[in-house]
Amino acid sequence: MITSRQNQKIKRIKQLTSQAKFRKKENAYIVEGIRLLEEALQADQIPEQVLYSPDLDQRGQTLVEIFQDQQVLCELAALDVLNAASDTENSQGIMAVFPIDPLPLPDQNDLVLIADEIRDPGNLGTLMRSSLAAGVDMFLLSPGSVDLYSPKVIRSGMGAHFRLPAITASWEEIFQLTSGLVLYLADMNQGKSCWETDLTAPLGIILGGEAHGPGKNARELANHSVHIPMNTHSESLNAAAAGAILLFEIRRQRYLQE
Repeated sequence: MITSRQNQKIKRIKQLTSQAKFRKKENAYIVEGIRLLEEALQADQIPEQVLYSPDLDQRGQTLVEIFQDQQVLCELAALDVLNAASDTENSQGIMAVFPIDPLPLPDQNDLVLIADEIRDPGNLGTLMRSSLAAGVDMFLLSPGSVDLYSPKVIRSGMGAHFRLPAITASWEEIFQLTSGLVLYLADMNQGKSCWETDLTAPLGIILGGEAHGPGKNARELANHSVHIPMNTHSESLNAAAAGAILLFEIRRQRYLQE
């Protein structure tokens, strides 16, 4: 059992939770908690390594046994050591190291979400979760955004990373990947209402960050603008809320067309 916070494996995990550059260098990220690891297992995503507490409940122990059967290195670690390595104040008693291995991007797309400079990790994870639920085929994150594999993005994504093709891409790559799609820029002051816009054809939605909205590259890439009608006393919605409304309006329109 690992009992020292100075253990090299613990130090590595701590760096993976706290440093985006280290995650990129190691091509790895951390997933914490029973529920997220169950989601990974259901999506056939296998970790490189698992650390768990001796006090882990039966549900967690079952997970460990499954991973052991799959030849994953599973090691006991004292709870205070897990707490020291965790991104949260108190560890959930189990954490795993996964390789950064994005799902293949589809060749054909009916719905793409382009997130432009989303810097709040909670918003980004929630937006990914909504994108998965709404049937987004591909999720593209622009330069200047929060790290896709930040622990808080992983937690708020609730397993979306395991099922949604998602990458951080340059604007040149985004242009190439969305070739042939009509691209709508979500802009609170421009374009037609989303209720009045036909969103049934293959398309992409470009959603800007909370602080400054869509950037120059996003505006240049877009073919049209669309907005969400709001009460005049409401200034704006955060990116996650706006994205969910637009994505499910698209889903509603397409459902009615079927």
